[in-house]
Amino acid sequence: MNTPSTLFLLSRIESPMGGMLLVTDARQVVRALDFADHEAYLHRGLREHYGRVELAEAPPPAGIARALARYFAGTLDALDALPTETAGSPLQRRVWAALRGIPAGTTTSYGKLARELGFDDPRAAIAIGAANGSNPIAIIVPCHRVIASSGDLKGYAWGLPRKRWLLEHEKAISPQSATMETAALSGF
Repeated sequence: MNTPSTLFLLSRIESPMGGMLLVTDARQVVRALDFADHEAYLHRGLREHYGRVELAEAPPPAGIARALARYFAGTLDALDALPTETAGSPLQRRVWAALRGIPAGTTTSYGKLARELGFDDPRAAIAIGAANGSNPIAIIVPCHRVIASSGDLKGYAWGLPRKRWLLEHEKAISPQSATMETAALSGF
């Protein structure tokens, strides 16, 4: 028996960090946002969450493209009202919803996020980190705003140079020196 496939629209958008792949549904709800150099990761995530998926190339929805352009131009709250919808476990969806509540220009720790979600066991930060790391919607669901309690950036599915760039762009952390910044940019 063939399982029907889910149809999503795939759009390509340029950003200061390189090309991005935007996946939306027919209602223009964001289902995934990934970097073009992680296309295999995008497809794997879509299969894991939705099963068979058909992607039709389409121009990006104007409202989403404008919001992303405004964010990259410095209007850091431009993405706040964009509708998102994801499949995932109940814990993942709780974490992803909580991430949307972290304001631009701020960070939180994995442990603090776990406590805010009602987990008292310090080991819950590991589960929160795993859910954070499986976020399919870069930037709009701001998993980059979660760092280690020590202040270290730790992991980011799309690479630490991008995480650093986003946090510097949002003025949540101080810029690196010019030499380190140049090295980080070459990591995209």
